[in-house]
Amino acid sequence: MKPYLISLAVGLVVGILYGALNVRSPAPPVIALIGLFGMLLGEQVVPIAKRLIAGRPVASYVRTSCAEQVLGTMPGGGDDEARDPPHDPPHGAA
Repeated sequence: MKPYLISLAVGLVVGILYGALNVRSPAPPVIALIGLFGMLLGEQVVPIAKRLIAGRPVASYVRTSCAEQVLGTMPGGGDDEARDPPHDPPHGAA
C-alpha cells in the first residue's frame, strides 16, 4: 500500500507544478516523454549522492548501473545467451 500512497503524493505534487506552470494535463506526448526521462534521471540522484557521501566510486556506477537503468539494456551489449534462457526446440525437432 505504501508505494501507492507515495505514487499518489508525487502525482499530486507534479499536478500542482503542472498547474502552476500552466502545462496541460495530460501533457502533449513530447512534454510527457521529457518528463518521464527527467524522472529516470532524478531517480539516479539519490544513489549517486549516497556513493559520493560514502566515498565510493561514482563514474563506474554511472557508466554501468545508472546508464542501464536510464537507457535500458543496449542491443549487442554483451553475451545474449548469458542473459536469455535457452529456447525450447520447435515441436517435432529432436
